[in-house]
Amino acid sequence: MVNEYEIKKQICDIGKRIYDKGMVASNDGNISVKIGENEFLCTPTGVSKGFMTPDYICKVDGDGKVISATGNFRPSSEIKMHMRVYKQRPDVKAVVHAHPLYATSFAIAGVPLTAPIMPEAVIALGCVPIADYGTPSTEEIPDAVEKYLQHFDAVLLANHGALSFSDSLLSAYHKMESVEFYAQLLYQSKQLGGPKELSKEQVKRLYEVRRAFGMTGKHPADICLNAKAGVQSCHNCHQGVEEGGCSSSCSDAELIAQITKKVMESLGK
Repeated sequence: MVNEYEIKKQICDIGKRIYDKGMVASNDGNISVKIGENEFLCTPTGVSKGFMTPDYICKVDGDGKVISATGNFRPSSEIKMHMRVYKQRPDVKAVVHAHPLYATSFAIAGVPLTAPIMPEAVIALGCVPIADYGTPSTEEIPDAVEKYLQHFDAVLLANHGALSFSDSLLSAYHKMESVEFYAQLLYQSKQLGGPKELSKEQVKRLYEVRRAFGMTGKHPADICLNAKAGVQSCHNCHQGVEEGGCSSSCSDAELIAQITKKVMESLGK
């Protein structure tokens, strides 16, 4: 039996964490948790995430319609974005949206987080693409985010912020924290002359580590077409992460040739 009050307390705790860490300002950001087949708890609009108490939290259905709410509290207008994630990713149980300083700076600059610069980021996140800009509170953002949902667990929102999602609220928050730390390291290393990126072989070994751990969620180690073919993944491609998990520098002809080679090898030819 789901203890809704305890989950509401957890949402408030995560809200205070993202506020205290400067990942949101004023009333920015929103959090949601799936508690049933068609029931979700979410943060209200117009409220600072650093000062919430459990009675602030609203309950909505899969369409974002209010099931219960205290007083004048109403769900954030961004609930549409959360619902799209839950609809497309049945494994997801929580969604966190915030405006972390460094990650949002990359989103504003139009630079995805694809450089393999540290083992933890490669294993936990893989790549973090940028969804096209959409007007807040409309279906434009959910539509822009949707094409990345089957391939990643975190997405930058162009000129807006970041979105992370996972199979628990704590995990979704940790992914947001990891995205921001990754972005800060990448930014600061660029000020020191540019990062020394991990080699393709090093990235390949980290992907193997991730698979050995049996980590949940979506990740290039699992969905990249190259990885599925048993050849080098495209994590090191830097032309921008596109739909399908591979960047534009992954040659279709080369990929077909590699797949054919693997198939022939498996057949002993």
